Amino acid sequence: QLQLVESGGGLVQPGGSLKLSCVVSGFRLDDYAIGWFREAPGKEREFVAAISRSGSGTYYAAFVKDRFTVSRDGAKNTMYLQMSTLEPEDTAVYYCAASAQTEKLLTFPERADYWGQGTQVTVYS
Repeated sequence: QLQLVESGGGLVQPGGSLKLSCVVSGFRLDDYAIGWFREAPGKEREFVAAISRSGSGTYYAAFVKDRFTVSRDGAKNTMYLQMSTLEPEDTAVYYCAASAQTEKLLTFPERADYWGQGTQVTVYS
């Protein structure tokens, strides 16, 4: 059974950091395009960051502005999102997703085939 499980969310003050993890099971990271998305209250789910199947390519939403880093560990079947310089606008539920139909980078939520349950990130002052 294919499954994605996020963790690492929490409460943090502006300027703080968090590292999210997404552990996948039932498939190998090489077999799917994977990425991070987020959904804030009252807003649509939006793309945050993506990493290629090989791990050699990454892509970020414009609002990331060099604050986040996406990475993966094939041996642990885990994807990460290191977030720094967090802002209140980053408050959202963060999801990891996987797509079999996307060859390169997963940047559109409608192309995802599988989703995790999400992890809440709250940036408060």
